[in-house]
Amino acid sequence: MDGRLAVESHVPALELSNVSFAYPSAPGDVSSPVLEGVSARIPQGEFCLVVGANGAGKTTLLRLCKPEVAPAGSLTGEIRIMGRRACDLDVADSARSVGYVGQGDDGRIVCDTVWQELAFCLENLGMDQAEMRRRVAEVSYRLGLEQLFRRRTSELSGGQAQMVALAAALVAEPRMLLLDEPTSMLDPIARADFAHALFKLNRELGMTVVVATHEPWALAPYATSCLRIEGRSVQTVPLEELSAPPELALGRAVTTSPAANDAAVTLSEAWQRYGVQEPWVLRDCSYRARHGEVVAIVGGNGSGKSTLLHVLAGVQRIRRGRIERPDEASQALLPQHPEALLACDSVLDELMEWSSGQAYGEPEARAMAERLGLGDVLGRDPFDLSHGQRQLLVLGKVALARPRLLLADEPTLGLDALARQRVAELLLELSEAGSAVVMATHDLGFVRSLATTTSMLFDGGIACTMPTHEFFERNVLYG
Repeated sequence: MDGRLAVESHVPALELSNVSFAYPSAPGDVSSPVLEGVSARIPQGEFCLVVGANGAGKTTLLRLCKPEVAPAGSLTGEIRIMGRRACDLDVADSARSVGYVGQGDDGRIVCDTVWQELAFCLENLGMDQAEMRRRVAEVSYRLGLEQLFRRRTSELSGGQAQMVALAAALVAEPRMLLLDEPTSMLDPIARADFAHALFKLNRELGMTVVVATHEPWALAPYATSCLRIEGRSVQTVPLEELSAPPELALGRAVTTSPAANDAAVTLSEAWQRYGVQEPWVLRDCSYRARHGEVVAIVGGNGSGKSTLLHVLAGVQRIRRGRIERPDEASQALLPQHPEALLACDSVLDELMEWSSGQAYGEPEARAMAERLGLGDVLGRDPFDLSHGQRQLLVLGKVALARPRLLLADEPTLGLDALARQRVAELLLELSEAGSAVVMATHDLGFVRSLATTTSMLFDGGIACTMPTHEFFERNVLYG
């Protein structure tokens, strides 16, 4: 780690002194602070978890610590990184002091290929080719990215992109690493590998690791401390209090609708790949979803879950095979990255965007916002919301249209326990009204509570489809 700035060990890695921040308000509105009078101190070498509800300010706090991605707004107080004010760090000092990996589509991937992405930061720092090759090779080997090294970044799964983003932050050898929801897009095995990789960076290299997460139980065995942002204050949380969220309380049994015999979408012997020289992502894949059900598709990172959803939605055309989509005129695809569905200047405008063609008005839009916990941010720019809030916003936007077929890719990504409960109730309501809901997800607790059947995608095809309770009883990895 020779390239890192020398800092005396007693200097905190991160120090917040009476920090307050508010996003710009819409004309005529007064913007409430997202953070207010926050003070905290994280020593060098810590593995610190940051928890809190959606909208509590976790993402905002992490971004304020990295000058290149700091949000626009009103900031008071002081943030110091390794003893220096964050606002005084130039690009080179920032790269060597703090690495940042955002969640979702937070501008984390900028190059066309993985190897270019890993070299991008070092090229900007003017590093010589020999040192650049060494660092890229070392980080790629440490994180197991050899098989992805020549891949196009547009073809990576969400979990693979997460690992590449981490590697791109590490090549500059920063003293501190800030990560926002890093495990939410990973399958169980990848999540364990990722957690262990962070542990080794922290313990073996002395890197300070700060992770904002709704899944603290996945990292608690490796953490040294935990902070909770609540009510615009920061409190210390004992690590032994971190546990998995409770089971969803739906208030009614999840069963197959008696009338749900008609198929909403049927895929038969489909083959799909991204280019004629690329390996097949889907191979001889058949799948069917019926109206009146919530069904789940699970599988490892890169197994093709997102590709399958895009094929079912007609966004991607299959190379061979057949697809029947009777609900083509009344379907919706909820992508992993909610930003793809955001086009308006305010939350309320987003919820109203499709109202003229879908027979709902502003009262229904406001009621949906209240239901999803967004009632107090209706005037906010959607891109100033947390990732979890944006996820809820696009789900509410889609649900207002009442599609006959809803294809949801990681619908609980970045959501706290209360938000997951709200999403579950909404998806169940859609299915009870006769819609088919197909979700691809790594959130196994959500699948257990909500899905009537679960399918596993492996080697390009559906390896099995079972009633969900039977799937978890018989599966060693997911049980």
